[in-house]
Amino acid sequence: MVEQPSLIKNILKKGTIGLVIGGILMGTSIALNFPVVFQWMFFAYAMLGTAVFILLDAPSIKPIAGVKAVLGLLVFYGILSVAYITGASLWPQYDPEDEKGKIEKLLKARRTASEQGKAEELLARAKALSEKADAIMQRLQAVGGSGGGAPVAADGEKPSGPPAAAGDLVALGKEQWNLQECYNCHKLHGEGGKKRGPELDNVGNLLKSDELREKILDPRSWMAEGFEKEYEKKKMPDKYKELMTDQEIDALVAFLATLKDPAVNTPKPIKKK
Repeated sequence: MVEQPSLIKNILKKGTIGLVIGGILMGTSIALNFPVVFQWMFFAYAMLGTAVFILLDAPSIKPIAGVKAVLGLLVFYGILSVAYITGASLWPQYDPEDEKGKIEKLLKARRTASEQGKAEELLARAKALSEKADAIMQRLQAVGGSGGGAPVAADGEKPSGPPAAAGDLVALGKEQWNLQECYNCHKLHGEGGKKRGPELDNVGNLLKSDELREKILDPRSWMAEGFEKEYEKKKMPDKYKELMTDQEIDALVAFLATLKDPAVNTPKPIKKK
């Protein structure tokens, strides 16, 4: 009976220390933006260590043998199994159907690209049409036309929209925006974004096509003004050069180059490399 108060005191003392250490570990993991599952895992490890720390000074129990020992072992493993199963069920579970859906999205994009023609051909056609439009503009300027006007078609009317090839490429780029889930970090047209990256509604006026491509392939090459902390933490992953083909990157660049809304305060890009 003499040891009981001492045991309770030991549990309270070491339990308090364990809670403090667990809180420090959890707070540190939150400050470093660790996923929630890791935050609780660090806390659980601290509690497990506390339990072991308490058991080291716990009073010894009487030895048991025979049927009682077998029953005690079964009860122990039963409790341990319930604890593990319960704990595992609380962690986020990966849904195979969800993963299959992501793969299907990527495969669908490749099938769509093959159905609409090779992206290289679309690029070549868009470039040829762009050069033709530039030539028309130069001719207009030579005869005194307005340099700021839109290209004029052969019948004297303004074209109703972008060339078909360029439109197809931009459409493919918009698909890549959704497939690569760029909206998880970047807001566009007032939708998406989790403040990990800047709004991109006006990025087409701030970066040229080759600079946009450089940023996608090497996220460290450019930094958005005001996003220094995110840049240092490498929030934008360096994975798209492996995940995307050259044609898919070209299409995404073509889409981003069309985003020219000066009403949106897209941060100024700063060259870092």
